[in-house]
Amino acid sequence: MPEKVSAIIRQLKSAGYDAYAVGGCVRDSVLGRTPHDWDITTSARPQQVKAVFGHTIDTGIQHGTVTVMLDHEGFEVTTYRIDGEYEDARHPKSVEYTLNLRDDLKRRDFTINAMAYNEDAGLVDAFDGRGDLKRGVIRCVGDPEERFTEDALRMLRAVRFAAQLGFSIEENTERAIRKLAPNLARISAERIQAELVKLLISPHPEMMRTVWETGIADVILPEFSAMMVCEQKNPHHRGTVGEHTIWSLQAVPATKVLRLAMLFHDVAKPACRTEDADGLHHFHGHPAMGAEMTRRILRRLKFDNDTIRRVTALVKGHDDRPYPLTERAVRRAILRNGQEAYPDLFEVKRADILAQSDYRQQEKLQYVEEYRRIYGQILAGHQCLTMKDLAVTGKDLIEAGMKPGKELGAVLKQMLEAVVDDPRLNTKEILLERFQKEWKK
Repeated sequence: MPEKVSAIIRQLKSAGYDAYAVGGCVRDSVLGRTPHDWDITTSARPQQVKAVFGHTIDTGIQHGTVTVMLDHEGFEVTTYRIDGEYEDARHPKSVEYTLNLRDDLKRRDFTINAMAYNEDAGLVDAFDGRGDLKRGVIRCVGDPEERFTEDALRMLRAVRFAAQLGFSIEENTERAIRKLAPNLARISAERIQAELVKLLISPHPEMMRTVWETGIADVILPEFSAMMVCEQKNPHHRGTVGEHTIWSLQAVPATKVLRLAMLFHDVAKPACRTEDADGLHHFHGHPAMGAEMTRRILRRLKFDNDTIRRVTALVKGHDDRPYPLTERAVRRAILRNGQEAYPDLFEVKRADILAQSDYRQQEKLQYVEEYRRIYGQILAGHQCLTMKDLAVTGKDLIEAGMKPGKELGAVLKQMLEAVVDDPRLNTKEILLERFQKEWKK
């Protein structure tokens, strides 16, 4: 344990109380990982904890939690407690303090998170959490239906922990999830979002399949459920839209924006699917419709505006293919898709191709790499791609006789398009000359 955690435990024990490190930090330590946070549980009541330490913050005192500050670093210290009846699938109506560590551990969600440790007693593992770590199993403490009724988010957390650790979900625990998944409708969008992102950026995003199989997706992401059953009869594809999406998640780097982009890149395909006379499926217009659907979904899940903007740009541009692959065509693609979409768009395209059928796959991958090479060439040449790269500003146009307003913006846009077509035009002299001849009127 870190010295500060040991010091807090020693100080509580010297004052006559029991104290242990508890929860995720113990789990990670048993797994040989470095914990991000250290939580402490104690027999001391909150006011007693405050009396032991000089600097504390009442972060959750109504539920028994006090943050102890040591050298500007905070450590949550929570009194052993027994939770009362839950009313809102999240918070207990009342909290009862106890002197029994086991009573505190048995209210926790999963066995792997219900272990405690201090240097005198060693590992306290009343529910075989260490055994479940060895077996690679996520199992509820006690009755899974009780645990999930107390806090419905625990159902999504079970899948998230399985994805992060590469574990399976124990049979009774999964059965309870299938039964109680509708209760997730009572959980806030912010909490759903946090767990979904952790699952997506985990080493096993394919656990999204379990999110669907257990009925969780029907509640938190019905659009994904529709994707999982949408067939794609086309030589370029294999599996349903949802299966393709899962394979693409596995093929893209584990960043929030990229994984969200892959999750939603084909979200509009069920709505756009058509069938031709030969029985082949087509999905015309799905990138643009998908971008709008993605925007609505991300807003529903309370994502920040920057994430929404970046993800929707990638969804809209994922199937955009400049042709022929020339510098001019790539510059126009950058203008069309927005420079912020690059270079992430290449990762999205590559993952999309790797999740398709083998039909012309190498040809498609070579196209993306050539696209990426030309993009790098354009950047190295410092070619004009945005308004701020233009040699002329709005102030220059006003000084040349144009009035401020919408027309000025339209002229600047025309100038940018002309320069993207021919970078040699990007000098103040040439642009102002063309302004006087062509654009001023």
